[in-house]
Amino acid sequence: GVTVAASLAEAEAAVVALAEGQFGQAGSEIVIEELLRGEEASFFALVNGDTVLPLVGAQDHKAVGEGDIGPNTGGMGSYSPAPVLTEHLEQRIIEEIIVPVARAMVEEGHSYKGVLYAGVMIGDEGPKVLEFNVRFGDPECQVLLPRLMSDLLPALIATRDGELAHFDLRWLPSAALCVVMAAKGYPGDYEKGSEIKGLQKLDDMDDVIAFHAGTRLEEGKVITAGGRVLGVTALGGDVAEAQARAYQAIDMLDWPSGFCRRDIGWRAISSS
Repeated sequence: GVTVAASLAEAEAAVVALAEGQFGQAGSEIVIEELLRGEEASFFALVNGDTVLPLVGAQDHKAVGEGDIGPNTGGMGSYSPAPVLTEHLEQRIIEEIIVPVARAMVEEGHSYKGVLYAGVMIGDEGPKVLEFNVRFGDPECQVLLPRLMSDLLPALIATRDGELAHFDLRWLPSAALCVVMAAKGYPGDYEKGSEIKGLQKLDDMDDVIAFHAGTRLEEGKVITAGGRVLGVTALGGDVAEAQARAYQAIDMLDWPSGFCRRDIGWRAISSS
C-alpha cells in the first residue's frame, strides 16, 4: 500500500492503517520518503547486460477519482506517447538513469536480461526515480504494444541472446489510450460475479481492443472476478482522438456494476 499524503493527518492515518494490518504482511515495514512534485511518467527499455534498447514512454492515472484525487489504485488508465516526456527528457532518462543502472547491475555481478521499467517524476530539477520494475506496466503495456509496429517476440529473443546492439523497433506515430473499468467499490470492498454485456460490439470497431483482467467465462457469459476488470484501449491520431474512441467503446457496454474515470488523458489533452 502506498499513500501520497497531502497533510500530516493523512500520513498519520496511513501509518495507523498499516499498523492495524489493512495491507497484511506488506504493512509490517513502513518506509517514509520525500514527496516529489511534478508529473509522473513511465519509461521502458529492453536490457541485456549493459546494452539497452529504449522503447517508449507512457503516463498512467493511479488515483481512483477524476482529477487524480482519491486513493491510489493499480492504475485507472494510461496513454502513450506522454507529452511531458519530450525527446530531450527521454534522452536524459536513457543516459542518466537507464544506462547507469544497467551498468551498475553488471558491475555488481547481477547482469540483467529483460524489461526495465523506470517510474520517474518530472519536476523542475528534471527526472527523478520513483521506482524500478522488471516487467511491463499495467495498464501501460496496454498502450505500448498497440503502438508497436515491429514483432515483439524477436525483440525479446534478442534480449535473451545478447543481440540488442543490432536490433531496432518501429513504432506507430499515433497515440494509444487505455481506460480501466473497475467494479464499483474498488479499490475498497467490491462485489464479484456481475455480468458484462456488449463486448462483442467492440469487435466491430477498428483499432479498439478490450483487455481482460478480472473476468471469467461462465456458460458463455463474461463475469467479473476482480477489482480492475477491463482495459479498453483505442488508437487515434492524438491523445484526444484516442480518448474519444475509447469512451465511445465503453459507452457501448452494459455493466451497471462497473465504473471508470471519464478523464483519462486529461493532462496530455490540456497541454496540447
